[in-house]
Amino acid sequence: MGVHVVSRENLQIELTAGRHRWLADEPAGVGDDTGPNPYQLLLGALGACTAMTVQMYARRKGWPLDAVEVELDTHKIHARDCKDCESDPDTRVDIIELQLTLRGKLTPEQLHRLEEIAGRCPVHRTLTTETKIRARLVPAAG
Repeated sequence: MGVHVVSRENLQIELTAGRHRWLADEPAGVGDDTGPNPYQLLLGALGACTAMTVQMYARRKGWPLDAVEVELDTHKIHARDCKDCESDPDTRVDIIELQLTLRGKLTPEQLHRLEEIAGRCPVHRTLTTETKIRARLVPAAG
């Protein structure tokens, strides 16, 4: 399930996951704007996981969910400006705004339950729990 990342020209990055390949880059002026930037990739992963999780749950329940739309954005604020943050007030907190639109002839109870399920996608859980990244330098071949 891994992803392989290789730098190309300027700041362009080629990503490979199994048989899938795509590019990431920074906007023009910094990079060449040939693909989404790293934060857009992160938001895309969260949005895709949210939509898939909701769809799988509705399908399993036999609910009439026709489509899922997820809009995401991110910004930083000081912890002191965050009502539900427990960090040092002077630190910066990453805020991800997620808007979920569910289409179909769903009851209010079904909509409420699907909203709850959206927060249970694995990427959401990874981003909201303690995560450790263990980086190590590997000698280059050749």
